[in-house]
Amino acid sequence: MARNLDPKCRQCRREGEKLFLKGEKCFTDKCAVERRAYAPGQHGQKSGQRLSDYGKQLREKQKIRRIYGILERQFRGIYAVAARQKGITGESLLQLLESRLDTVCFRMGFGASRNEARQIVRHNGIMVNGRRVNIPSYHVRTGDTIEVAATAKDQLRIKGASTAAASRGIPEWLEVDTTAMKGTFKAKPQRTELPSTINESLVVELYSK
Repeated sequence: MARNLDPKCRQCRREGEKLFLKGEKCFTDKCAVERRAYAPGQHGQKSGQRLSDYGKQLREKQKIRRIYGILERQFRGIYAVAARQKGITGESLLQLLESRLDTVCFRMGFGASRNEARQIVRHNGIMVNGRRVNIPSYHVRTGDTIEVAATAKDQLRIKGASTAAASRGIPEWLEVDTTAMKGTFKAKPQRTELPSTINESLVVELYSK
């Protein structure tokens, strides 16, 4: 399975903001963005460079891909589905990304990062509606119940991630029992409930050319 192997902190620095790819490290002063708030590489500290409209659109697309850990071909496929749906394409795109099983598990606190949640899913650690599902891109539907498998509930990393997520708060569109490590996907998130740092309209402009 193809995946992006670039260092996580380097990806955040390239986009100039925290993408929360390293779990708890992102919430400490060890975060690379906190320590070196400039792009990586030999020319990373140069300032005054202005991006064209295309450059801004491309950077936003790359940022969203990195946040959700998706490669270009898969991202294009998700966008194509969003474009065919009724409603606002950009909002539909984000809802589809947030409905992926690995992202839902991350939001519920079953993994410290999306990458860790994806690994837990791949290793048969997650059950959907009582059935084991090991496909990170599985589309979770409204009303689905997601639970950590009994064989994985004793893993310290899952316990730690669940405790940390509960302390920071669970999103409104999810209902989670952190003790039982079980939750329900209540509804698709509304745009106002998602990060304001994402500008999905730039991606729509890019793919509409």
